[in-house]
This record gives sequence, C-alpha cells and structure tokens, in this order.
Amino acid sequence: CTEALIRAGVAHVVSAMQDPNRVTDGKGFERLRRAGIKVDSGLLENTAKALNPGFASRMRRGRPYVRLKLGASLDGRTATAQGQSRWITGNAARGDVQQLRARSSAIVTGIGTVVADDPALTVRALDIGRQPLRVVLDSKLRMSPDAQMLRQPGRTLIATAANDPRRAGVLTAAGAEVARLPGPDGGIDLGRLLSFLAKFEVNEVLVESGARLAGAFLAAALVDELVIYLAPSLLGDGARGMFHLPMIETLADRVEVAIMDVRAVGDDWRITARVNEK
Repeated sequence: CTEALIRAGVAHVVSAMQDPNRVTDGKGFERLRRAGIKVDSGLLENTAKALNPGFASRMRRGRPYVRLKLGASLDGRTATAQGQSRWITGNAARGDVQQLRARSSAIVTGIGTVVADDPALTVRALDIGRQPLRVVLDSKLRMSPDAQMLRQPGRTLIATAANDPRRAGVLTAAGAEVARLPGPDGGIDLGRLLSFLAKFEVNEVLVESGARLAGAFLAAALVDELVIYLAPSLLGDGARGMFHLPMIETLADRVEVAIMDVRAVGDDWRITARVNEK
C-alpha cells in the first residue's frame, strides 16, 4: 500500500498506530516521507490497538492475546459438586460466546473438559468461513480417538507432555495433530504452548476450561482478559469455583483486574475485565 499511496499522489497520510511488527516497523512511513508525503501517526492509537490486540501481542511479546471465558452462578460457581455444568447460563450468553469463538484464532481447553463434556468447540450459527484451531491440553494423552471434535471441520491440536509415540500415532490417525510441550512439573508448559501457537500466526486465544486450567493460566500470568458470564442463580459453598489458584496469604498477592465492561446478556450479566500486570 505504500507504493500505491505514492503513485496516487497522496499528500498527507494519517495513521492510527505504527506497525507493531519489528521487521517492518516504521519503514513504510520512512518511504512515504522520502517521497515528500506528510505522515502523522498515533491518532486514536488505543482504539486501534483494541481492534487487533492479538496481532500486537504476537508481534511485541511473541505470544497470542489470551482471553479466558467462564460461565458461573452469581456466587462464582461453575458446576455442582458432582460436576454438572449444563447449563448454568442462558441461551443468549451461549450465543454471545459464539462471537468470542468467531474472533479467536484458537480455542484452548483441558482434557478434563473433553472427557466430561465431549465438546465440539466449533463456531456455530455464524458463517465465518473457517473454524478456529482447537487445542486440547492433555498431558498423558488420555484423549479418545472417538472424540467428536475430531470429526468436525478444522484442525485439532493435542498438546501433551507424554512421550508415547504409539498413542500419539493412534490420535494422529484419528485426525489430530500432536505436539509434545512438556513443562518442568510433568505437565504442559503453557508459555511454551503460546509461543508454539504464535509461530503459526495464532493471534487471539480463547480459553474455555475448568477451574484447574483457568487457574494455571492465571497463576502463570498468561491471561490478558477475563470474560465472565454470571447467571442469576446460587449454587452454594460445595459447588466448584471458577479458579484453582495457589493459596493467597495476603491481599498484596491477589490477582487484580480492571473492569472494562458490564452488560446484560439475556438474563445473565457479562463482565469483561483486563488482568493487571504486576
């Protein structure tokens, strides 16, 4: 587009923000100025960044922008003590989640969710011409080759810590892709996973998981945004919480967020919050 602007004889270019890609950062502006074109950059920069946070994150941090979605009761419970979670939130909230999936490059979940619910993890009722990459964190390769997501359009990646070529071969034959990304504790290295996804130009990741994986992403300081749907119901102390986090001894160690938006979605409330960096 730089050459097209020069050929068109444009006299003044106004850009919302500079390209976050370090390879091309500022080079287009420099060429325009050498051609005698006035260039101003930074108009509505924060708004422009908000339109495409994933690309900026991948270029500047080497990892995608991570959005963590949860559905919970008003007292912050995501499932009964027995694990029943369908459906805490209403139809409108579940429809709204499809918008989050549609804008995402990848949807991440844990093997516990797959075993319990056998989800498809697809974008439904929205024709976007593609399906986000489905990513299952399965440290011991427990995934069934009959899982329904393996029969859906699009790709499914299984991230594992296991060194089991035979089992990996079974899942590959069923349509999955398997990547071994072990961490120091025998689980999956979440930071390494995000760097791996960034290499495939994954810009935005939506995490839809249970409390353990949600807490692991938060504890690793890898969550950028929370989207929480609160239903007008109470499940009580015995029900399952939203996050499994290490014991917090003092308020100074708490995870702080900045509320960006609160609005009704059907009978539920959607809270969107940015996780503050420490």
